[in-house]
Amino acid sequence: MNEQYSPQGFRFLPPVCKNLLIINALVFVASLALRHIGIDLNNILGLHFVLAKDHHIWQWITYSFCHGNFDHIFFNMFALWMFGYTLENIWGGKKFLFFCFTAALGAALAQQITWFFMYKDLINGVYSGVATGEGTVATSVFLNMLVTIGASGIVFGVLVAFGMMFPNTYIYLYFLMPIKTKWFVIGYVVLELFSTIRSAVSVSDGIAHCAHLGGALAGVILILLWRKTKKY
Repeated sequence: MNEQYSPQGFRFLPPVCKNLLIINALVFVASLALRHIGIDLNNILGLHFVLAKDHHIWQWITYSFCHGNFDHIFFNMFALWMFGYTLENIWGGKKFLFFCFTAALGAALAQQITWFFMYKDLINGVYSGVATGEGTVATSVFLNMLVTIGASGIVFGVLVAFGMMFPNTYIYLYFLMPIKTKWFVIGYVVLELFSTIRSAVSVSDGIAHCAHLGGALAGVILILLWRKTKKY
C-alpha cells in the first residue's frame, strides 16, 4: 500500500482518467462543429430507447462520452478526475476502466427501465400518439425522441466506490464545513432518489436521475462482488 502512495507510483492524471477526459472533450468539440453542418452527434451516439428505430447497441457506452453544454461536461469531468484518479492508482487502469464501463451500463439499463415504465401505455398501444408542446406526435416518433447523454452514471459509480473505500476521508465543499465522504455520498444519493420521485409525480427537470442511481447501484454491486471474491 505504501508503494501505491509513493511519489514515484501515484499519479494525479493516470492514463485511463486522462484518456477519458480527452475522449469526452473531443466528442464535445466534434458535436459543436458537426452541428453547423446538420449532423447531430449526440443523437447518433446518445442512448435511445431500446424499442426506438434509432437505437443501436453501441449507444449503451457511447452515450457516456456525449454532453449537452460546457457546464455539463466540465462538472462531470472534474468529478470523474477528482474521485477517479485515486481509484485508478489503487486498482490499476484495466480494473478502473472495467468499473467505469460497468457503471455506464448500469446507468443505461436504469434509464431504459425508467422509460419503459413511464411510457408503457404508449408502448403497449393504448394510445396512438402523445401530446407535446407542438401538438400530437405518433408514438414511434415520440419514443425515438427519448435520448440520454452524459457521463453522470460513471461519475456516480466512481463517487460511491470512493465513499465505500474511503468513508472517513473529508471532502471540502465550497462555503460549507468539511464533510466525511460517507455522509456526502449518502446525502447525494438520497437527493437523487428524491429528485427521481419528484420527476415521476410532477414535471420532469430533464435530468436522468434514475440513470445516476443506476450507475451508483452498479458501482456498489461491483465493489461488493470484488470484496466477496477477494479481488478488491
